[in-house]
Amino acid sequence: MKVSCIKYILRFVLVLLASCPLGGCISYKLNGAAIDYSVYKTIYVSNFPIRAALVYPPLQQTFENELLDYISRNTRLRTVDTPNSDLQLEGEITGYALSPQAVTENAYASKTRLTIQVKIRYIDNKAEGKDIDQTFSAYRDFDSSEMLTDVQDQLCNEISKELVDLIFNATLGDW
Repeated sequence: MKVSCIKYILRFVLVLLASCPLGGCISYKLNGAAIDYSVYKTIYVSNFPIRAALVYPPLQQTFENELLDYISRNTRLRTVDTPNSDLQLEGEITGYALSPQAVTENAYASKTRLTIQVKIRYIDNKAEGKDIDQTFSAYRDFDSSEMLTDVQDQLCNEISKELVDLIFNATLGDW
């Protein structure tokens, strides 16, 4: 019974694949991107200045590079230096905060949480009603016995990757 069921599923998948056009202009990727490249060709990604009370200057460049690299790896959109484009992604880093976590019996925190917030504005210049104005947040915990200066770069890289993934899925991924 299992063999016939597997054969049925394989036939169905083969028929489905054979019936799909090979040269379509819509690209579907495993990361969720569904972009009609006959309509969307360019994207403008602005600088993301730090507007948080606490500032770690390398964060801006880390986040911007991760965002641009992710868009480049996962779409065929051409990034341009002017907002006069099909799509726009603008924003600022609005939060960079440390907070104690897991307080021990002697009232000391055994973990510290680094949280980063990014406010984005996604503008679709080709279709109305697809604009997004949203804040995204991600965090990482680290042992309080470690100095922030020792783990800061690694944490910022990890958090930036997560934030970029969230932003991509909400905008270009069309989730």
